[in-house]
Amino acid sequence: MAPPNNQVREEAQIRQRVGSWAKVLRAKDVDGLLSHYAQEIVVFDLAPPLEFKGVVAYKKNWIEWFATFQGPVGYEIRDLNVTTAGDVEFCHSLNQITGTRTSGENSDAWVHATVGFRKIGGIWMITHEHFSVPFNMETLKAAIDLQAMTHGVIVGPNMTSSGADVRVPSSR
Repeated sequence: MAPPNNQVREEAQIRQRVGSWAKVLRAKDVDGLLSHYAQEIVVFDLAPPLEFKGVVAYKKNWIEWFATFQGPVGYEIRDLNVTTAGDVEFCHSLNQITGTRTSGENSDAWVHATVGFRKIGGIWMITHEHFSVPFNMETLKAAIDLQAMTHGVIVGPNMTSSGADVRVPSSR
């Protein structure tokens, strides 16, 4: 059974908002990025302090993080899954962050993202973000080098889809 037209339209709006968010992130446009967030945003992030409450606190984080990159930030969103439920929606995805740091180091990391939206004044605003990094259960080290999706398993450079090392179920 196909979803109702309204649900399809709402999902398309969320996908557009996520695409717009990624575009301004790549350009390191702090004001553009913040225009996607509700004032009362709650964020669980990768680096300390790990939790941010409110757009003012989160703005400082973005300014500091963008300053660690030379030029634009690469940001690819894979396997975006959107769940619609009236005026509250959420999505999750696997995202690749790339770029050259001011230290000259090239960054290439994969992260999981879960994002909650609420319709405020007729516009889908991000009210919750949670970024995380999968880790190897044997070494307890972050698995930021994930590269591809193979039969529902995320595979890193030293892993196989047959189960060697870390296997993380896909969001499908």
